[in-house]
Amino acid sequence: MNTNIYNEGRSPNMPPLNEAGQPVSRKSKAPAKAVSATWLVLAGLLLLSVIPLAAGAFRLAQLAGGAEITPANARFFASPLPVVLHIVSASVYATLGAFQFVTSFRRRRPGWHRAAGRLLVACGLLVGLSGLWMTLFYTWPSGDGALLYALRLLFGSAMVGSMVLGFTTIRQGNVVGHQAWMMRGYALGLGAGTQALTLMVGELIAGPPDELSRALLMGAGWMINLAVAEWIIRQRPARRASAVVSR
Repeated sequence: MNTNIYNEGRSPNMPPLNEAGQPVSRKSKAPAKAVSATWLVLAGLLLLSVIPLAAGAFRLAQLAGGAEITPANARFFASPLPVVLHIVSASVYATLGAFQFVTSFRRRRPGWHRAAGRLLVACGLLVGLSGLWMTLFYTWPSGDGALLYALRLLFGSAMVGSMVLGFTTIRQGNVVGHQAWMMRGYALGLGAGTQALTLMVGELIAGPPDELSRALLMGAGWMINLAVAEWIIRQRPARRASAVVSR
């Protein structure tokens, strides 16, 4: 049945009518769209984590299976604990952290959110500190140089600082600050996923990277993630203000 016959001559400010002549809320589709967007974000974050998680699983299998020692992996066999801690904590951090972006989980299960948040802070600190340890004490891999060394120290320290500030701000009751710092820390922790993409694109465009281009492409991965996180953080006050005005 054509519903237009029910809506002809009605004021634009009045809700439209369905086939039964009953009002249809214009807001009914908004929650569905928000839910769909949230799950798309979750899927995107998990997908971005696939490459580094797969690489980490492969590295653990090498260490557990006693693979042949080569110049590329000798440093891991010489001191396996830091890399094992890094891979395991990064796997938990990337996977569990993605679900913190699902608003329904946070609102319906605040206890789950708090418990997961404590675990994420611990894992995030392990990721950052183990990464710093490996940067400082492992021999440099082939293709790395002083610039990439400095970038690893910079962004590793920034991740540790974000975790500490994320914890201290929520202890002070500053939810907005807590969310911002945890988002920055997660963006830095997910840098390996974006770096896989920047390195791939760089190689497709300009061929295998040299020491300088490798450092720049790796740095771009961290910066892209941070830029997206900062954009989201800056958008939140505008969205809150818009929601208040519309009420």
